[in-house]
Order: sequence, then C-alpha cells, then structure tokens
Amino acid sequence: MAPSVIDIHPHIISSNLEKYPPSPLFGKQSDWSKERPVEVPDLLLAMDKAGVDKAAIVHSSTCYGYDNSYVCDAVQDYPGKLTAVGSVDLLAADAKEQIRAWMKRGLTGLRLFTGGSTKAFDTTALDHPDSFPAWDMAGEEGLSICIQTGPAALPQVAGLAKRFPKVNIILDHLARPVIDDGAPYNKAVSLWAMSAFENIFLKITPRTTDLAVLGNADPTSLFTKIVDTFGAERLAWGSNFPSSEGEMKDNLDTARQQLAFLPEDVRHQIFVGTAQHLYPSLAG
Repeated sequence: MAPSVIDIHPHIISSNLEKYPPSPLFGKQSDWSKERPVEVPDLLLAMDKAGVDKAAIVHSSTCYGYDNSYVCDAVQDYPGKLTAVGSVDLLAADAKEQIRAWMKRGLTGLRLFTGGSTKAFDTTALDHPDSFPAWDMAGEEGLSICIQTGPAALPQVAGLAKRFPKVNIILDHLARPVIDDGAPYNKAVSLWAMSAFENIFLKITPRTTDLAVLGNADPTSLFTKIVDTFGAERLAWGSNFPSSEGEMKDNLDTARQQLAFLPEDVRHQIFVGTAQHLYPSLAG
C-alpha cells in the first residue's frame, strides 16, 4: 500500500550515554535533546499514532556533533521505513571518506547546521571552497543536503545551488523567513527568489505553521504563495519531533488543517511525493 505520510525531519536521542555520548556542535547541547529524548521505539510509536508511514531521521548535531552513530544504527533494522540524514564537517580534508563510511552504515542524506537553538547563525563556512569536493560527491551519489540557516545565508545558498545543480538542497523551516507582514509577503522576497533554482526545496515544519498565524499572515495566503512560487514538487513536510513541542500527531494535524484547502494531489506531493524524490530509499 502506498504511504500516506513521510516525515523528513524527526530526531532521536539515546538514553545510552556510554554508547552514544553527547558531543554537541559548538559545545552546547540543545535543551530539547536533554528534556525530550526520543529513542527509536518512541519514534516508531509516535509515527504509528500520527499515521506516519516512513521517516528520514535527521541527526541531532546539537547533541552528537558529527558522530552519526545513533541515527545510522537506528535505521539498520528498518530498511525502507527509516533512513538517516547525517552531519559531516565538509571542510575536513577527509570529508569525502567520512561520507562514504557513513553511507555504508545507512546514511542517505546530509545536513548542514549553521546555527539555531544553541548558537547564533554563522554562515562564513557555508560556501567555503574547501567544502566543494564534498558537494561534488553529494551530487554524484544523489545525496540531498538540508541546511539549517536563516534569510541572511540565502545568497550563499543560491551560489551553491548554481555551482552544484545535481545536489538537491533543502531549506529547513523555509530558512526561517519573516512573514508577519502578510500577503504578498514582501519581507520574504529573498526566499521567493530561491525558486529560480530548480534544485532548491523547502521543508514545511511546525516552525512554518506557527509563523502562518502570526501578525498579518494566514495559512491560506501563505501556502498559496509557497505552492505558486515553488510548486508542490519542491515542498515536503517534516515534524521536527521532538524538537518542536507537542506530539508528532498534533503537529501533523496542524499542517493538514492549514493545507486542507489545497487539492488532494498537491497535498499528497507535499506529504509523500517530494520526500520520495529527496530520499529514494523511502520510495519503495
């Protein structure tokens, strides 16, 4: 039976500190990873309750840094249902070798974390030439790269999209645009400009649905703008569970409610089709 929902942004945190010791990027562990740990059985239960069939689990770099062991170990028993999105220091001299090693353990995507809950955004290294060999490799291997960043980095993202057209680049949380001005959302003009690059995708998460009801924004005009600008084939849903507060089911229900006005085929693309394109191992 075809999947009804694929989540491309849940996280997991192990309680086994000896096997998976915290070593957070930037030296500070995120509060959510300490307060709301979710192990694989917990994730599977949350998925079952929410009606989520498959997931691309995003490595928690604010807990484990560049050690993708837990997320890669977690997906081994669930091929086709779970896949791993990991973090690697793309500036490292052996970045390509590291990526290959993690791929052997189940990694099918990469994530770049430039800041967020534990550190202000710093994108100085985002498009550093030392990272280009790893970007080339991602294109050759079909590895999508999601980026956690903000609007200030979008010119750099555009440069990367142009230089590496074979790499699908996913903007986590829509790159956190400012949209409280309401339609036509001119404060987010830099985000709309990204639609010129066919390999840039947007990840709709609870951060997006929260923004959709602030200030003069409203879900219907916002998602009409997003779909009209990028097309449903470049939009995918992610729960951000458990980093975003609330149950996965609640966050999915909110997204479904806000997108309910869209045609069924558009909603299917956002909740299933684009995820299968970005992570082919979930397309079976």
